[in-house]
Amino acid sequence: MKKGISIWSFAETDLKKCMLLAKDAGFDGIELALDEHGMVSMDSTEEDIKKVKAMADEIGLELYSLASGLYWTYNYTSANEENVKKAKEITKKQLQVAAWLGCDTILVVPGAVEVAFDPGEIVEYDTAYERALSALRELAPVAEKLGVHIGVENVWNRFLLSPMEMAQFIDEVGSEYVGSYFDVGNVLFSGYPEQWIKILNKRIKKVHFKDYRRAAGDLHGFVDLLAGEVNWPNVMAQFDKIGYDGWVTAEMLPPYTHYPEAILYNTSYSMDKILGRK
Repeated sequence: MKKGISIWSFAETDLKKCMLLAKDAGFDGIELALDEHGMVSMDSTEEDIKKVKAMADEIGLELYSLASGLYWTYNYTSANEENVKKAKEITKKQLQVAAWLGCDTILVVPGAVEVAFDPGEIVEYDTAYERALSALRELAPVAEKLGVHIGVENVWNRFLLSPMEMAQFIDEVGSEYVGSYFDVGNVLFSGYPEQWIKILNKRIKKVHFKDYRRAAGDLHGFVDLLAGEVNWPNVMAQFDKIGYDGWVTAEMLPPYTHYPEAILYNTSYSMDKILGRK
């Protein structure tokens, strides 16, 4: 496995400085994110993105997947048609930018019945399912054309709550270019990541590493790797059983208040232990 770090794990805002920190901390790659505006964004041209790729190449970091936080504002399951239209545009741009960067996967949030930590629009579960399914069936040919996979992430959205349901949803989309972006820590609130890994199996395209303490019951439960309740030996054994040997990305939120760069080095060390690196 190769170890990566999410751009959201940095307090630093300068992309080159983030890349230099990631390299110094011992990461093999960095997962960037598509923003509304900025260096990697809805506004970016191919020329802009090629500069980012060249920067990563020069520093010696691989770019392998592209996330986006925009799906918490725009999503496939909204009753607002303009919101849904925007979410699809985000995915299309994300796929194109990923292709320019040389990434083989993007991360998408499939929508929500309700966002657990930010209540807003509440959507009927079956309606959310049909809207998300319709959107991804429409977007799958775009992914296939560009050769970039769509990874559906399991998040705190009160939606696709079990591994069997997530597997069914992915299968119903019906494209080898749509799979799971599996987040280990997000599952722990209500389940067991090793069970999800077993059931999702070859559907898993990419993996996020986080750790969690159940007693917290909210976002404060996310802690440093190895400081929570994830049974990492069981998780890694299950990844080995299904033959997953791709990228694992640490998504550490938020950075430390003091000495925020320390989280990068602590995380890199913990990932080495989890992955069995010397």
